[in-house]
Amino acid sequence: MTGTLDFKKINKTMKIFAAVQFGLVALLVFTAVNFQEKLRMLGRGQQFMGAVTATFVIQLALFYPIFKFAAKEADRDFSLIGRTLDKEEMKAFSKRKRWADIIKMSTFGFFVIFMLAAPGDPLVLSVIFYSFILTILTYLQCYNFAAKKLRKENPDKA
Repeated sequence: MTGTLDFKKINKTMKIFAAVQFGLVALLVFTAVNFQEKLRMLGRGQQFMGAVTATFVIQLALFYPIFKFAAKEADRDFSLIGRTLDKEEMKAFSKRKRWADIIKMSTFGFFVIFMLAAPGDPLVLSVIFYSFILTILTYLQCYNFAAKKLRKENPDKA
């Protein structure tokens, strides 16, 4: 079996991630303005910065696990470049990729269920939504960072 991945595909993935990041930042700004306005209309405009601070603290707690997860994914993808995989290696690769996908889907599901189960308070919903968007942004940025770092460490594969 031929190598299943080359650096052109990783570069393409990184470009897609960059475009998605742009869209997510725009969505984050749009929702922040809407939540701020909603809190202001309820007479609780001063709580907006509390939501931003709470989200920042949550992201600080989540950063290291997200960084390690994204680095492992980039390393997994990068390890395939220029290699021919036998059946067992392909099976192991598929299993690792499947588990990574399960973790990502579970995280997505957690946030969706948490948003649906949360009270209708805009303050709580804003913290959940900001954390959700920032978690995705952190993963995408960490993946791109790890892939660029691996490319610099192994210029012969690029």
